[in-house]
Amino acid sequence: MAGTYIRTLEVWKEYRIGKVVVPALKGVSIEIEEGEFVAIEGPSGSGKSTLLYLMGGLDKPSKGNIYVGDLEISSLSNSQLLSWRRRNVGFIFQFFHLLPVLTALENVMLSAELAGIPSSERRERALELLEFVGLGDKLDRFPSELSGGEQQRVAIARALAGDPKVILADEPTANLDYANKVRIVELLKRANELGKTVVFATHDHTLARYCDRVINIRDGVVDGGI
Repeated sequence: MAGTYIRTLEVWKEYRIGKVVVPALKGVSIEIEEGEFVAIEGPSGSGKSTLLYLMGGLDKPSKGNIYVGDLEISSLSNSQLLSWRRRNVGFIFQFFHLLPVLTALENVMLSAELAGIPSSERRERALELLEFVGLGDKLDRFPSELSGGEQQRVAIARALAGDPKVILADEPTANLDYANKVRIVELLKRANELGKTVVFATHDHTLARYCDRVINIRDGVVDGGI
């Protein structure tokens, strides 16, 4: 470990529905060390996905501060956040979000391109990552030709394509059977062992044994951790 890498200070996130203000996060303060593998655990609607999106710069807090490394990302403009995110963060989503008209290889190569990886390196990097997730024999398959577990493995390869410092995974195992849940978390653990800081949101406590630590969140408030 090399010290605190992600830090939130009294972070609030509020949404307005008509005239009603609904708080999704209520003064959340957490610290995640560089190189940690951390689960943010809580039931549906607890605020865990909101927290993940804020830490990755996909959204901004209503109040409070978010630091990644020495940078306060909560003070960046939208265009600055986009540029920072492409270079530093790999996202894995619950519903894969692969482009259906691109093959597995092309989906990963596109992510590498968006992250600024030189064109001479993109194909080789994508090939290596698809081998890493066990899909070296399905490079030319379209998402519709892959199982849910395979699509999520492509999504992991895509998240790693830009060599990000942080991997953020939002309920990456929610739609999978148990064998595939374990396989996905084991891949995240392997990415962590390569030096990535990995944070994943989950409601499944049985997956916690793979993590260094679990942060529990309920009703927008952190209520302790292990």
